[in-house]
Amino acid sequence: MFAVQTFHLEVKTTQGTDILDLTRLVQDKVRESGISDGVLTLFIAGSTAALTTIEYESGVINDLRAAIERLFPQDLVYEHDRRWGDGNGYSHVRAAFLKPSLSIPIEKGNVVLGTWQQIVLLDFDNRPPSPQHPGPGHGDQAIDRMKSALIPSTIYDIRPKYIS
Repeated sequence: MFAVQTFHLEVKTTQGTDILDLTRLVQDKVRESGISDGVLTLFIAGSTAALTTIEYESGVINDLRAAIERLFPQDLVYEHDRRWGDGNGYSHVRAAFLKPSLSIPIEKGNVVLGTWQQIVLLDFDNRPPSPQHPGPGHGDQAIDRMKSALIPSTIYDIRPKYIS
């Protein structure tokens, strides 16, 4: 049987390159879902944030921030900024290279990750997201369940929410 469960997760981020460990939050949601084996799809709706896995440790996080800045410097002139004047062209380019989604196996109710591998959200924007575009899957708990004939899946729509 193929079951899809969609959840909306809200996480607090700050402006700038914010890197958050989502592993525990995601694992808890997988356990709550009741799915024991399948595929977890994480997705962030937006063009200035990304998802990846990495060892979430201060040295690696600092190295990642430095590497991202070397590859996609904030102080370059981006055509997006010339057109829109919002100063976040770098955040769109960074997110495009890192991607908005991840697929991770679920076995026996647990996400399958390596010993030093955590799920991280990278939010690059220099301003809070627009409340005018809430996107699909906006809600607190499971929104939809469909049944078909494959493997169980859990899909999470993750949205940054800025703190002041």
